Amino acid sequence: MKIWLESMKNAINLNTQLSSDERNLFSVAYKNVIGSRRTSWRIICNIIKKELEKGISAELSAAYRKKIENELETYCKEVLKLLDEKIIPTVENDTEVQAEAAVFYWKMKADYYRYMAEFMEDTTIIKSSLDAYKEAYKIAVAQLVSTNPIRLGLALNFSVFYYEINKNKEEACDLAKSAFDSAVAELDSISEDSYKDSTLIMQLLRDNLTLWTVDQTDINQDEDENDQTDDT
Repeated sequence: MKIWLESMKNAINLNTQLSSDERNLFSVAYKNVIGSRRTSWRIICNIIKKELEKGISAELSAAYRKKIENELETYCKEVLKLLDEKIIPTVENDTEVQAEAAVFYWKMKADYYRYMAEFMEDTTIIKSSLDAYKEAYKIAVAQLVSTNPIRLGLALNFSVFYYEINKNKEEACDLAKSAFDSAVAELDSISEDSYKDSTLIMQLLRDNLTLWTVDQTDINQDEDENDQTDDT
C-alpha cells in the first residue's frame, strides 16, 4: 500500500492535471489506508469504553488508540498538503468536466478535515472542513445536475458532517432530503453511465434520513449503531 501511495504522490508531483481514472486512484489509495484505521479507531474506542465501565485499566488500549490517531493525522495531513499545494490551485471550473474535478477535490479536502475532526478536538479543523464542503457545494449546485454522482456524493458526506461533527441533526436532514428530492425529480433524465452510482448514493441518502429521523425516544442505540451513516 505504501508503494501505491508513493506512486500516486510521484504522479501528482509530475502532473497535477489528473484524469478521471487517476483522480479515482488517488482517492482510493488514501481511502484504503484511512478507512481501515477509522474502523480500528471506532472499535478500540468501544473497547476502552467497556473496559472503563467494568473498572478495568484501559491504559494499553488507550496507547493503541493514540497510535492509530497519530497515523490518521499523518495520512490526512499528507492528503491535505497535496490538495492545497499541488492540485486545487490548478483546478478550474469553467466546464462541466472541470467542475466535476473541482467538486471532487474540494469534497476530498473537506472529508479529510472531517476525519481528523472525529478524534481531534479543534474548532479550526471543523471550520476548515465546513468551509471546504461549502465551496464544493457552491460549485456543484451551480454547474452539476442534481443526479450527478459527484454532486450526490458531496451531499451525502456534507450531511454526515452536519450530523456527526456539527451535531446539527436538522441541517443534516434538510441537506440530505433536498439532495434526494432534487435527484428523484430528475431521475428520468439521468445518463445510463451514471445511473448505478447515482441511485446507490440516493439509497444511502434515504437510509441516513430514515436513521436520523427515527424518534430517539423509541430506540436505545449505542455509538456503534449510530455509525451507520455511510460516506463516499
